Order: sequence, then C-alpha cells, then structure tokens
Amino acid sequence: MKKPVAIADRAASVSLWLVALANILFLLAFLATLLALSGRAEAATPVCSGKNLIEEMATSDPAALDRIRAEAAKTPNGAGLLWKIEKEGAEPSFLFGTMHMTDPRVVTLPASAQAAFDASSTVVIETTDVLDQKKMMASFASNPELMMFTDKTTLTSLLPPEDKTMVEEALAKRGIPLASVIKMKPWVLSAMIALPACELARKSAGEPVLDINLARQAESAGKELGGLETAKSQLEAMASLPLEFHVEGLVETLRLGDGIDDVIETMIDIYLSGETGMFWPFFETALPSGEDGKSGYSAFEETMITARNGVMAREAKPFLDTGRAFIAVGALHLPGSEGVIEQLRKEGYTVTRAD
Repeated sequence: MKKPVAIADRAASVSLWLVALANILFLLAFLATLLALSGRAEAATPVCSGKNLIEEMATSDPAALDRIRAEAAKTPNGAGLLWKIEKEGAEPSFLFGTMHMTDPRVVTLPASAQAAFDASSTVVIETTDVLDQKKMMASFASNPELMMFTDKTTLTSLLPPEDKTMVEEALAKRGIPLASVIKMKPWVLSAMIALPACELARKSAGEPVLDINLARQAESAGKELGGLETAKSQLEAMASLPLEFHVEGLVETLRLGDGIDDVIETMIDIYLSGETGMFWPFFETALPSGEDGKSGYSAFEETMITARNGVMAREAKPFLDTGRAFIAVGALHLPGSEGVIEQLRKEGYTVTRAD
C-alpha cells in the first residue's frame, strides 16, 4: 500500500526534492528521448494516484501554507503562464511557461495560449535536439562521460554500504537489474525512476511531453521552429552538480518510492493554477532547514535556473526582434527577479501578462 507523504515530514533529504524538481521541471523534455529508447513499455497506462500536498497542508499545517502564499505573492511575475513581449519595430511575441510532461491536463493549452500559438509564425522550445533521435544518439556517443562512468567508477562503488541492498531491491521492483545500470551516472537513473508509473507508461507508448507536442504542431502547420539550448548544454548543467548530491538524490528518490507521485501531482496542480511563484516557497518549506540543505538548494538554483535564464533570454532575442514568436520554456524560468521575464525587460522589451 502506498504510504502518504506529509508535507511536514522532514525525513526526506534535500536531494530528493531537488532531484525530483529538476527531473520534472527541467530535463524531462530531453530525457523523454532517453526513455523512449530504453525499450521499457507498459501494456496499459496505470491510473495516476498522487495527491496534492498543498491541499493536504491546508488542513495539516495551514500556517505553513500561509507562509508559502505570502512568499509567492512577493515573487516578481509569480502569477501567469502566458506573457506578451513587445518592442518597437517588431510584431508582438509571446512567452509561455511549460511543464515537461505528457499529462493530458498539461498538454492541453489554455485558450489564450492556444490563440497566441496559432497566430505565431515561429515556435521556439528549449532545445530542438529532442526531435531528432539520430542527433540525440550522436550527442550521447560523443559525450559519454556526461551520462556514464567511463573510468573504473561504478554506481555501487559510490553507494553508502547501508544503502546498497535497499537500492538493489528498489530497482528490482521497477524491473531494473542493478547490474544493467551499474555504469550509469546516478542523476540519469534518478530521472528514469522519478516518474509515476502512469507518466512512464505514456512516455513509453510514445506520447509527447508538452514542449515536443508544440514543436510537432508547429511543423505540421508550416511554422518555423527554433531552440534556445542544446541537449549537450542541458546535460552539462545537470552533470556539473556535485556527484555526492546526485548519489544522495538517487538513494532518497528510491527510498520515497510511490510518494514521488504526490510530489509530482502537487507540481502539476501548482502549474495548472498558473501560480509559478509558489514553486520555490513550496519546496523551501518541504526541505530540511539545515545548512547542507541550503547549500544544495543554492547550488541547484544557480546552475539549473539562474544561469540558464540568462542563456534563454539572450538566445530568444533574435526571434523576438523578428516578431510573432511563440517561445515555450519551463515555467520555473519565468518568475523571480532573475527570471526570463525580468531579463527581457532589462533588454528593453515590454513584457505584460497575457492570460
């Protein structure tokens, strides 16, 4: 039986929550191809069973929820998924926050976003590399050290002795023999397991995440298609975080088991509400408050969000200056004083909420 995860329970380590957040909000658009190539498939899509921890908090810890909402309210641009971008000399463009999942609730665009997409002449996603499996495989082959141990290191050599049996048994329950992934970097394995069974089954069946779905629709409609990053740069960002961080994340993700369903369902519900400013306050509340947690959180935020925000804003400029672009990036890149929206304003664009 699935064990409920209380938001006030601080037993889970910082790495668990951060890796879960990274996998779902940032890299799953890229890792969708990896999952599709893994050969793992389900006969039928299991029913998603996660629950919204925010709703649970309303009863179990209303004071904490009040703090989350108060912090979210102070976040610049913390509400809204669709933003209109204007600059003299170019037709308006739109910036849309995505979630890299196949969930039908996510893949279906809100009416305002659909209208902006239909009116666009160019659609831009984080990376177009995910649309070409041959190109992806070439990227894997030319940079094996980013995803696999190319020296004598193995996954088991990095695991704390007290966790080896648990990891092996937890992987076996998922149909993954430890020996088959012993040379895989822990963050790659974490990304493959930190998914509800229903999401993994949809991916294995070939259903696209929102970003890829938008790209395919754009191609079918004869629109131009562009990207802001490369698969290699995304890999390098994730792989640059300390190896100890990734090992702990793998262990804790496996230890949490089906409880990850609740984390993901909560993120989906926050996303659908458009309250993007709630993401970080929610995770800060859920995370342990020790110095180790703060250190891991800061390193993750700087590497996976702040640095990439600057890249995305810079690479978006040519598309915005041409006009009529629909730019889709992970929703967590939108809010905050260093988010993509504020970065574009600093470059002279007028950015206003459009939904």
